[in-house]
This record gives sequence, structure tokens and C-alpha cells, in this order.
Amino acid sequence: MAQMTERMQELFNKVRNVVLATATGDGRPNAVPIGAKKIIDAETILISDQYFNKTLANMKSNPRVSLMYWEEREGYQLKGTVTIETSGKRYEDTVRWIDELSAKFGLSLKSKGAIIFKIEEIFNLAPGPDAGKRLA
Repeated sequence: MAQMTERMQELFNKVRNVVLATATGDGRPNAVPIGAKKIIDAETILISDQYFNKTLANMKSNPRVSLMYWEEREGYQLKGTVTIETSGKRYEDTVRWIDELSAKFGLSLKSKGAIIFKIEEIFNLAPGPDAGKRLA
């Protein structure tokens, strides 16, 4: 597993949205914006599923995903594997977290699942000669 540095985690927490890319079993790509995200630890990210349709189907047939986030001239691409939890403590905690966010912002969000993303590789997204360089 690859681990995010403190700076990578700081930027992840700072940006409002990230992009999650998935693909069907035969390689057809899909990318969606994600706002309900949090770091579990340096090598694990939790994403709440409120609206996934194609994305969920893709993750079920092909759990290899990529997540990208950036601000200005700094950014990272994380690659790894996801598992989908729809029961248990982590899922229940995610439901409560989304319920709290929903109430705070006056939205009607409901979590359908906790997506657990285990980071396997990290790449530089910043423009310049090191763009695409593997960092971890």
C-alpha cells in the first residue's frame, strides 16, 4: 500500500471535491465528482455513496479506481482498490455522518454505502517535468 504524506492529506481535506474514475469490466471509463469523502488513515479513504449508479456498477465489476484532486499547481492522483460496505459499524458511522451533513446544509442526502478505497499508488498531477511521476 502507498501512504499519503501529511501535505497530501492536508490538500485532500482542503479541496471541496475530488474526481473518482472507474471503468466497466471491459474498460469503458466513467468519472464523477465526489464531495462526501474523508481520510481514514494515510492509506485509506472513505467515500459515501449517495447517488452512484454507473459508478457503483463499475466498482462491483471492476474494483480498481483512481481518485484525483488538486488546487492551483499542486495535485495528486491516487490509484487503488475499493470495497463496498452496506452494513456494519463503518457503514452505520457513514450514514450518521451523511445525516449530520444533510441537516447542516439543509439537504436530503442518504448514504447507500461506504466505499473504502485502499491506496496502492500515488502520482504527481502538478504541471511541469514531474507531471505523472510516481510518488509512492
